[in-house]
Amino acid sequence: MPLSEHEQRLLEQMERALYAEDPKFVSSLRGTDLRSHYRRRAAQAAAGFVLGIAALLTGVIAKGPLIAVGVLGFVMMLASALFAVSSWRKVSGSEVPTRPASKSSKRPAKRSVTDRFEDRWRRRRDQG
Repeated sequence: MPLSEHEQRLLEQMERALYAEDPKFVSSLRGTDLRSHYRRRAAQAAAGFVLGIAALLTGVIAKGPLIAVGVLGFVMMLASALFAVSSWRKVSGSEVPTRPASKSSKRPAKRSVTDRFEDRWRRRRDQG
């Protein structure tokens, strides 16, 4: 839910007062870059994937196959791949629509599932 104009003005006043009171604290809060955070997470996931490959190969090649090590390596690879993909999507911004909705587009904008459920609920409540 968006803030009202009054709430936005109050928030801006509080931000200005905080910055005037403690600029070092404010700069430390602004210093966090989400892209670098998600890049670091993607790199960690890549390292986990490589370790998973090593565990999988160890389980397969070892004298007397160690099935549990191989399965653990596979699970580790799968989890790392999912973690890397989710982090990379946040870095590249593919979760956010890249093109703005225009009036000339013939398709209506997609709504979330919860919005559709809420609309159905309102219609049922209003009808009955």
